[in-house]
This record gives sequence, structure tokens and C-alpha cells, in this order.
Amino acid sequence: MPSSDDRAQAPLQVPDHVLPAPERGDLPAPISLRRMIGPSVILVGLSIGSGEFVLWPRLTAEYGFVLFWACWVGVTLQFFLNMEIERWTLATGESAVVGFLRLSRWWGPIFLVCATVPWIWPGWATGAATLISWQLPVPVTGTAIASLIVCGLILSVGPVVYRTMEVIQLVLVAVIFTALLTLTFLLVRVETVFELARGAVAFGTIPDGIELPVLLGALAFAGAGGSVNLAQSNYIKDKGYGMGRWIGRITSPFTGREESTSGVGVVFEVTEENLARWHVWWRRTNLEHFLCFYVLALLSLALFCLLAATLLGTDGNPGADFEFLAAEADAIAARFGATGRTIFLVTGIAVLFSTEIALLDAVSRVTADLLKMSFFAREGFSLSHLYLGVLWGLVVFGIVVLLAGFDRPFTLLVMSAALNGFVMFLYSGLLLWLNWKTFQGPLALHPVRIGALLVSIVFFGYFSGLVLADKLGWLGS
Repeated sequence: MPSSDDRAQAPLQVPDHVLPAPERGDLPAPISLRRMIGPSVILVGLSIGSGEFVLWPRLTAEYGFVLFWACWVGVTLQFFLNMEIERWTLATGESAVVGFLRLSRWWGPIFLVCATVPWIWPGWATGAATLISWQLPVPVTGTAIASLIVCGLILSVGPVVYRTMEVIQLVLVAVIFTALLTLTFLLVRVETVFELARGAVAFGTIPDGIELPVLLGALAFAGAGGSVNLAQSNYIKDKGYGMGRWIGRITSPFTGREESTSGVGVVFEVTEENLARWHVWWRRTNLEHFLCFYVLALLSLALFCLLAATLLGTDGNPGADFEFLAAEADAIAARFGATGRTIFLVTGIAVLFSTEIALLDAVSRVTADLLKMSFFAREGFSLSHLYLGVLWGLVVFGIVVLLAGFDRPFTLLVMSAALNGFVMFLYSGLLLWLNWKTFQGPLALHPVRIGALLVSIVFFGYFSGLVLADKLGWLGS
């Protein structure tokens, strides 16, 4: 056992007063950037169907580009948040929520609420079903229920769940961007791009009359948003990044082979060789996330907003729920006929389905981790079985919500998004606390990254406070 003096000098000081100290091992040799691609594509596939396709285009149609400054600030903050989530897993093999539990057991039940309550409303299933009903004579509620069941089956039968998600999202993201770039090239004028650029630098501008929950939701969903960002640590662990290679993956109890998935991780000895490997891992991980998440998320936001402004204008009433998407489809049909309308709606269906399946997977991963480490660490429950139980619990709850008549997709999305804005405020502070305590010396956080986390705390805290004050009637009429 290391002495207290040795521990005081250790560059990796993992808190061990709640959970056992991690084991020790060598940091694996880095893999090529090409082989690392995947986790951030899953996350961007999740993000496209919320803020990118729905909330931000709707805000653009109603208020123009004056809020686009907040859009790219939100994506930028998410990049830094996600990299601190990845830092923890690269060094320990543990998921970020297990790291939070190392700070206090109370974070277990708190994040069980944060991971589930904002996401249990099946807005994406209803949204995809709504778009399908515009093309085919099918009932929205029945189609939404069927899509939930299909997603559950897909995630249940793939031998390695991560690999299933990676293949699906790589295909869907490629299809989405091919259609999106084609439509943008055919429709958007250069003048509209300049208008977006002016909005991107209009810092602090908030238009009168905007609904604060919608604004907070759009800020949280500029990117993936909320607690599902925490699943990025699970994705890079299952992909085999860093010390995650020593931790087992979630597999299907039906078609896969069970892998040992201890919630307690493995940390590397800080030797010259391991430090050299760490710097390569860290550099490539940042590059993978920048290219596959930051660039693609920001590009999709810009393109969807440009299309909304081109097709609907920027000073009108977008209508209730998904009416603005129907108006966009009709505007495309007026220019390119029924084929153009079909391409747009099929793209939208792919967008919302990619978010729906990724969301079910991400929430199930985070929740299963929390359940295992908070309540079932000694009972021998398999992480894979907990994952499957949570997954089908979410599917069943979504079906109950839909059968109860809660089938307005935009209302469900705004409810989820606003709740997740507060969750992001909460874990911005926790990530700063955890990584500040853990990484010392040559592994310490760069001041720029510390500053980004502090800005994130203020940014999401301020807008969450505005929503709370508005709901309590403190802001006046």
C-alpha cells in the first residue's frame, strides 16, 4: 500500500472514501485515430434529433438568427464538458457517474432522477411517428409504440450493444448529412449564410417574448444535452479507449457472451512510458471528439437553421408542435415536387429515429451503472441484465405515456430539454470538483478547461435560474 506521503505526491488521486480504490495496471498503447472513430458519432446522432432538427430551426423561424450566438456557445461548452467526462474514463476505466459516487453516495439517487426523469417522455418516438403519418396512413400513437418496441429489440439482440449502436449511427448520420447537404446546396442563398454569421456574434441578444423553457431547452440541446452526455464515458469505455480496455462491455444476454464489468476501475502507474501514452491518447481523443461531435453538431445546427430561414422566413409564426416541419416539407414540395418532400421527411424520420434509439441506449447505460454501484454492487447483478431491465422499463413507460394520451411531441421535447438544462448545471460543477481533486502534476487540468467548466456552471445556472424564477412568478409580467 502506498504511504500517505506517496499519495500526496501522486498525479492520480482517485477518491476512495466511498468506493474501493481502483486496481493498478499499465495504460494500453494508443490506437490510430481512424480506429477511434465511433463514440462521438453515436453522440452526434443522438444530438441531431433534438436541438438541431427541432428546437433551433423553430426558434430561427420565429426570431431569426439573433440567438445563434447561444447555439454555438452551447456546443462549445458541451465539447469541454464531454472531454472532462472522457478524461475520467481514459484514466480510470470508470464511467463518469461512478466518479461522482466516489465523491458522495448521495449522488447515486440524485443522478438516478437526473438520468431518467428528463428522458422518460417519448417525444422522439412521437415525432418520428408524426412525420411517418404525413407520408403513410398510419396512427401516430400506434406507430410511436411500434418504434419504441423496435428500438428495444434492436438493442436487446446485438451481441455487443456498443457495436450495434456504432454501426446503426454511422449509417444514419451518413444518410442524414448527405440529404442535408444536398438540400442546403439546392435551396440556401449566400445572403442567408451572412445573416446567420451576424447572429453568431450578437452575444447576449435575447428576443422579447421568447418562452424561457424553450430557450433553456434549446441551449441544453445545442449538441447532445443533459445527462446523456455522461454516456460518452460508457461509449469510449466499450470502444476500448485508455484504461477502459480493461473493463468489460455491455453484451446481450441472448446473443452475446457475458464480459466481466466491475464498476470499480483500473488506474495506470504514472511512469514515463504511461505518461507518453497518455498524451497521445488525450490528443487523439480530443481530435476525434472535435471532428466527429463538435464539427458535425455545429454544422447540422447551422444547416437546419439555414433551411428553416430559407423555407419559412425568419419573422413568422411557426405554428404549434411540428407544424413548422410540415410547412418546410410543403415549401420543398412547391419547388421540387413530391419527391423533394419525401426526401425531407425521410431525412427527418432518420434524424428522430437515430435520436430515439441512441437515447434509449444512453439513458439505460447511465442508469444501469448507477443502479449497480449504488444498490447492487454486492448482489452479483450483471451490468448487462441491469441495462436490459432499464431499457425495457423505459420502453414500457413510454408506451404507457402514449396510451394515456400524452402525444404532443414538441411539448414533450421542451419538457425534457428544460429539465436537462438544470442537470448540465449540476454536473458541470461535479466534473470540475472531481477532476480537480483527481488529476495533479503532469495530469492536471489546463486553465482553459477549468475556465470552460466555470463558464458552463454560470451559463446553465443562469438560464436555469431564469426559468425557475419565471415559473415562480418572480420575473413579473
